[in-house]
Amino acid sequence: MADLFTTGAAPVDPANWTCPAPLRDQPVVVMGHGGGGALSAELMEQVFAPAYGNPTLAALTDSAVLDLGGVRVAFSTDSYVVRPLFFPGGSVGDLAVNGTVNDLAMSGARPTHLATAFVLEEGVALDVVARIARAVGAAAEAAGVTVATGDTKVVESGHGDGVYVTTAGVGLVPAGVDIRPQRARPGDAVIVSGPIGLHGVAVMSVREGLEFGVEITSDTAPLADLVAAMLAVTPDIHVLRDPTRGGLGASLNEIARASGTGVRLHERALPVPEEVANACGFLGLDPLYVANEGRLVAFVPPEHAEAVLAAMRAHPRGAGATLIGECVADHPGMVVVATGLGGTRVLDLPLGEQLPRIC
Repeated sequence: MADLFTTGAAPVDPANWTCPAPLRDQPVVVMGHGGGGALSAELMEQVFAPAYGNPTLAALTDSAVLDLGGVRVAFSTDSYVVRPLFFPGGSVGDLAVNGTVNDLAMSGARPTHLATAFVLEEGVALDVVARIARAVGAAAEAAGVTVATGDTKVVESGHGDGVYVTTAGVGLVPAGVDIRPQRARPGDAVIVSGPIGLHGVAVMSVREGLEFGVEITSDTAPLADLVAAMLAVTPDIHVLRDPTRGGLGASLNEIARASGTGVRLHERALPVPEEVANACGFLGLDPLYVANEGRLVAFVPPEHAEAVLAAMRAHPRGAGATLIGECVADHPGMVVVATGLGGTRVLDLPLGEQLPRIC
């Protein structure tokens, strides 16, 4: 085990890597409210949705689809507070672009423009800011989007964490495309675009100074081109979701609850890389709840599943695409996993997040 897991001179307590499970009636904000699990859902449903109250927000999708003078536009915004700012495979700058581009793509949109807002902490090195800005520019170019506007604020030393980045984006939704979690139907094939868990473990390894025998690299990447390849097969893709905070487990639970259907996964089909499985096994984490930043999960009508899967595998971002389960009429609103031993376990919505501050 020593070859698998080593750390620096300072001892590390694995208990500090998990987000504590607070009481559900917690009167103050806790880290779990930002984890993409049950507490995040409650924050939205009990605080923000009643305050904003409108049918567009009620869909609770990662990007809103708006009809603006007969043109369908997807619109999304997100903030990135990852720690550390740089990690194997990317940085907060890459995440800020790819995360918003992917949220737009999950509505079937072709992203076109972004806005960025930087919150800088007094004392952060300007070369760090410049490096992140260059990463934003390079990622935008790779994703085929234009950074059209932005803003910068500075807060006093000790009132930030170096650099926070917020991005907003817009994109055009093709005619005939209607992708949202409420459209999941029994019989739909559930497909994931590649190996899962890489981003969360990559960030954690740098944050805690861990080594796992091999370097684990974040999967952060733009997915709009992959989605376009899938839609070229059929515009009738029911659901797309990028399983970021809360991982695949949280995303599938959100879809099951929104659609009132059940989801059944096959444990042996789940694409968990060996290095991720080893790291999670040692640390007591479930890779199904670990964040991804360059993966999507799709619910596809069964008659199109084989062709969509082939199109995904023909694309560089979907070369590892795998059929992992199906949407079912049984156990509506729940996700279950058929184990390799013939049993079944419930994959519930996590309360908070195993690894906070990873996106």
